[in-house]
Amino acid sequence: MHSFEKERSYFQEVDAFELLEESPSPKKSGTWVVGNQADSSVIPPLSSRLEKWLISKKLNHGCGPSSTLSKILETPAMFSGAKLETPSGSLLHNNSSMCPSLICKNDLERHGHSQLSKLELKDEDLEAAVRKLSLNSTCDTSDDDHWNPFATLLAVCGQTAPSNFVDVFSKFCAPNDIIKIGEGTFGEAFKAGNYVCKVVPIDGDLRVNGEVQKRSEELLEEAVLSQTLNRLRECKDDACNACTTFIRTIDLRVCQGTYDVELIRAWEDWDEKNGSENDHPKEFPEKQCYVVFVLEHGGKDLEGFVLLNFDEARSLLVQVTAALAVAEAAYEFEHRDLHWGNILLSRNDSRMLNFMLEGKHINVKTFGLCIFIIDFTLSRINTGQDILFLDLSSDPYLFKGPKGDKQSETYRKMKEVTEDYWEGSFPKTNVLWLVYLVDILLLKKSFERSSKDERELRSLKKRLDKYGSAKEAIFDPFFADLFVDSAL
Repeated sequence: MHSFEKERSYFQEVDAFELLEESPSPKKSGTWVVGNQADSSVIPPLSSRLEKWLISKKLNHGCGPSSTLSKILETPAMFSGAKLETPSGSLLHNNSSMCPSLICKNDLERHGHSQLSKLELKDEDLEAAVRKLSLNSTCDTSDDDHWNPFATLLAVCGQTAPSNFVDVFSKFCAPNDIIKIGEGTFGEAFKAGNYVCKVVPIDGDLRVNGEVQKRSEELLEEAVLSQTLNRLRECKDDACNACTTFIRTIDLRVCQGTYDVELIRAWEDWDEKNGSENDHPKEFPEKQCYVVFVLEHGGKDLEGFVLLNFDEARSLLVQVTAALAVAEAAYEFEHRDLHWGNILLSRNDSRMLNFMLEGKHINVKTFGLCIFIIDFTLSRINTGQDILFLDLSSDPYLFKGPKGDKQSETYRKMKEVTEDYWEGSFPKTNVLWLVYLVDILLLKKSFERSSKDERELRSLKKRLDKYGSAKEAIFDPFFADLFVDSAL
């Protein structure tokens, strides 16, 4: 009988090499972190089948997301150092109402994870358990199909089954007080009390406004990414990077069913006043599913907001640049879609805002302007355990916008910078959107300004071309007199 020992040894070496080369974790391969203590004991490499299940490199409808599945289901920890390191926990905060700290064995059995349901998940880390399983796994490649992105999305939202719209919205306001305040190609935005609920249909066959509906795995990544950015608000003593400019995600819910009467009424009120470009939601079938992002109300988008003067324009630029710099330092974050619809503005009585960048406090003058960055659908982030990104190479139409249009040109410039490798870290993309914002201020926004002010903006645009990241751009001379001594 033929011996397969040589072949077995060869493929074990190949699997080990693939894991070392492809793992998104910045820590050493084969090292497990428990608390703040690194266990240097070597963990056996995954079989290639399980490696693909745990870390999917490209986002497409037939496989899992680019994040590690097990890490989506666990408990996070804050970064404590300026350098990006693998956190001891995982992506979602255990005291958040949006997710459980760990998915129990019965949940996994219900959702069809037959291999994992045999493990004692409460007693050991899920991925470590999967690694043990991989040593004697005899499953074939069809096991990849057992990964259920919809069930995982439910788990991330802390649900075992979808909710209905009334249950979600009634937590924030009376149903008859719901007001539609905006819309986009992939969803609707409603005001519920002091919050905004973004409703995105998923997984259905019905086209939404002429577009194929987003899939569960796409929304799963956006949900986890939003939760990760929430952690930048936790300005604790040991935090090295912190800011409040990224919109706060209050809650995440999966819903199912038709639009309720009050949502239809709110939609039709908007349509009568503004002329909706979206399809009427009454067309959705009874089994249609949605993800509802409950967000703080950040104000009016830059397209519709009226800037008063050059100081407010400078405040906008410094707040956006500082926020991108902080997120770059913390998570290698790139927004990748920072057009004027994704920046919200409002006014308040505050005259100063604090950022923490790599352990240093930066206080900037705001002139009473409050900025929020929203919509992380196209964003890229390294949580320390997982690289979440959207593979824009699968959406060629994004890069075919009209020539001369600043937003379309920015997408094309991003493609040049990344060379269509969207998983990689290219903080230059953040600078491209800063250049776009300067163009918008010069060409699209009217506010009180002098010819000297315009020259300063044009000079800033030229200098931005030389920077490779927002971390570099924040120290441009344009912003120098906006910094306030922290002792003040």
